[in-house]
Amino acid sequence: MTSYEADCTEQKRLNDAREQRIPWKKWGPYLSERQWGTVREDYSTDGNAWAYFSHDQARSRAYRWGEDGMAGLSDDQQRLCFGLALWNEQDPILKERLFGLTNSEGNHGEDVKEYYFYVDSTPTHSYMKWLYKYPQAAFPYGDLVHTNAGRSRDEFEYELLDTGIFDQDRYFDVFLEYAKASPEDILVRVTVHNRGPEAARLHVLPSLWFRNTWSWGEDAPRPSLEQVTGEEIVATHPELGVYGLCCEQAPELLFTENESNARLLWGEPNRTPYVKDAFHEYVVGKNPNAVNPAKTGTKAAAHYTLEVPAGGSKVIRLRLSADSPAEPFGPEFDATFASRIAEADELYARVIPERATEDERRVYRQAMAGMLWGKQFYFFDLDKWLEEHGGHPLTGDPTRHVRNANWFHMLNGDVISMPDKWEYPWYAAWDLAFHTLALSHVDFDFAKEQLLLMLRTMYCHPNGQIPAYEWNFSDVNPPVHAWATLTLFNTERALGREDIPFLAKSFTALMLNYSWWVNRKDPEGRNVFAGGFLGLDNIGVFDRSAQLPTGGSLEQADGTAWMAFYCQNMLEIALILAEHDPTYYQETAYRFLEHYVWIAYAMDRIGAHRDEMWDDEDGFYYDLLRLPDGQAMRLRVRSLVGLLPLCASTVFESGMAERFPQLQQLIAVFKRRNPDVVAHIAPLTSGFRGHNDRALLSTLSREKLVRVLKYMLDENEFLSPHGIRSLSRVHQQHPFVFHTGGQEHRVDYLPAESNNGMFGGNSNWRGPVWMPVNFLILRALLNLYQFYGDDFTVECPTGSGRQMNLYEVTLELGRRLTSIFLRDEHGQRPVYGGTSKFQDDPHWRDYILFYEYFHGDNGAGLGASHQTGWTGLVARIIDVMRRINAEQALGIPRTELASEVARQPVALPKR
Repeated sequence: MTSYEADCTEQKRLNDAREQRIPWKKWGPYLSERQWGTVREDYSTDGNAWAYFSHDQARSRAYRWGEDGMAGLSDDQQRLCFGLALWNEQDPILKERLFGLTNSEGNHGEDVKEYYFYVDSTPTHSYMKWLYKYPQAAFPYGDLVHTNAGRSRDEFEYELLDTGIFDQDRYFDVFLEYAKASPEDILVRVTVHNRGPEAARLHVLPSLWFRNTWSWGEDAPRPSLEQVTGEEIVATHPELGVYGLCCEQAPELLFTENESNARLLWGEPNRTPYVKDAFHEYVVGKNPNAVNPAKTGTKAAAHYTLEVPAGGSKVIRLRLSADSPAEPFGPEFDATFASRIAEADELYARVIPERATEDERRVYRQAMAGMLWGKQFYFFDLDKWLEEHGGHPLTGDPTRHVRNANWFHMLNGDVISMPDKWEYPWYAAWDLAFHTLALSHVDFDFAKEQLLLMLRTMYCHPNGQIPAYEWNFSDVNPPVHAWATLTLFNTERALGREDIPFLAKSFTALMLNYSWWVNRKDPEGRNVFAGGFLGLDNIGVFDRSAQLPTGGSLEQADGTAWMAFYCQNMLEIALILAEHDPTYYQETAYRFLEHYVWIAYAMDRIGAHRDEMWDDEDGFYYDLLRLPDGQAMRLRVRSLVGLLPLCASTVFESGMAERFPQLQQLIAVFKRRNPDVVAHIAPLTSGFRGHNDRALLSTLSREKLVRVLKYMLDENEFLSPHGIRSLSRVHQQHPFVFHTGGQEHRVDYLPAESNNGMFGGNSNWRGPVWMPVNFLILRALLNLYQFYGDDFTVECPTGSGRQMNLYEVTLELGRRLTSIFLRDEHGQRPVYGGTSKFQDDPHWRDYILFYEYFHGDNGAGLGASHQTGWTGLVARIIDVMRRINAEQALGIPRTELASEVARQPVALPKR
């Protein structure tokens, strides 16, 4: 396998990390931003993780399974941690972690109530930059809690800006930058700007501590921190070795233990005289006895007190190193920062399309920064956790019901890409698949490792299920791992790195997962699939993960479409592997092709029926409710559920079947035995060939495609100014209402937040625009275009009289999606809605937040504010849009370009 050409310094580091095992990625932003309120730390009897371990307790209580911090840095096993603590001399507490509301406190679920930004990062974290906006007045903790508690789900959330605390610009901009002089020599620069009209004082406490691994009865040795000079803290760990933290200007060095303050928390004696909240007690509480005068412990901080003039700034420099530099703050320090920033610029000049505008470059780079800052060391030993709860199914009390009891095999201990390190500081399987497509643009190795991780025996269940997320590992996410795997492989193959071992290893594990889906989600063998909520939370009439109020079962159009898509992806992978082992993989490929045909047929069988998902009268797919008495009815909610069959489309180049004679024979037998089925479901088997003699597998015939696109491209239905809505706007005036058991169940178009508590009430699939599904729709349109070509056109928008081919529709949809983040003709970014501070203030307007989802009518950001995870796909969309423009200018035929982009929707690094 050939290397990527090291045409920039950062790429050389990536190559060295892969090929020579130089540990450039050993240190990174691997701390969580919220460890409290997680399932891992929950040892309650009722499973209320939010109540069991609160933000208020977090400063005093040691964590069992991980650490959190602001702008946190750690090694890749999170043994030694570094982060920032701040105090403005007004707050009631030392700010060591970000504050937010719990699920029950927020009127739309949990929500961080701080302003911080991931400004920059390289994939090896050789350079990183982070920004936090810290008010100079007392942080309004109580106001945020009480005001939000008094608001209904129909009202706006009460945000930090709404409190007025940033009025007159009385706040600090705190920038923290990291630069690696070598893999284990990390330079730290903290720059504090006073944006206010008067001088102000700020206490800055860069902190170093060990994750507590010694308090849990496992005889683990206790590491140590100690002061050796006036400027240096030395950290000694039995596994990690020895590191020194040098602190310029000889600040006051504080020491304590990372141990719970049991006396404060539970009225019990402390195990040690110095405890976790000592720095809070010392700095805020003015208690000189809170810290260890012997200058030793497992938690330490350098205490700086800065007088920052109005409009001015102050800089703090530190250095965490295993290399013991002779002059830690000599001229080399600033020179290293200058070099690393230049190398980051070089990297992004290499990967961002040349035709991108300045604003597109800004959005792209910050999207990638968010993706790279979003890594977190995730540690969870389910066997031990269940044992500690007394709920282990093999050794515990059989009457005790504990969350995730059937996942006792699981042992997680890896750096993983998180959806949002505050709101969702745990991995989610289908989110992760989308993350890899964005991450692969700068780090293929990490992207592939993430996909393989979920398929490993310590993650994937022995029955083949991929874990969903820690609240319920047995919940079901859409099966998109095979698609992500195939996409990464195709992109690498185009670069000359055909990683067949990666593809084969993934395929073996995916076969087990595919069998799990078939056996568990289609138990009657009818080729129609359930699956529960499938990542779309509240999109359905009922809670799709709960027992139906009507009894019976729900046959899901999205679940069945996902499985058709899964079949197509597995078929494509099998055909690639058949080029290397035709004896085994040809027959395997046929199995997926045959299953795909039966799934597509089950969605719309021959003849007139009322028990299938396709509604010929409406021209749309719906979920099917099958009642206990055998009757069936379609739930006529026009939502993404009915658009997802569009995504199950795959194009094969001319001559594909001819290369595999055994596969050809099996297809011929199937055609002879099932001529009516073959004629009914897809152009591939009906003998029709598309542009350049290509073949198509799609759940939608040409006629169905026209009808579905008519809805999707209607601005009164799905097409918003900023992408495809998750629910048709028609349900604003015409909600879907279903009565059963004396209760009303209804689905209204809700372009902003959810109005009910289904799945925690902290997300909404009943109207907003979601980036990942829009990305799949873009892929599907390009796929279909390369089959149908320029001659197939549709009206876009519906009713406009303007005809477009699917290539042009793709460009139009991509333009609408990227416009969420880009300044419009008035200089406004739709993502920030009517928030004038973000729209107009020069210190705010160019820092981008990548929200979880977006208002269905105006594009304003909603939900988790740092879910760069899959919203980072906007960088890929910018890339695709600008690459299409550039390659069109070079005269590349559109159908050939569409084929390339659909198969590998990330740009090829310049060679």
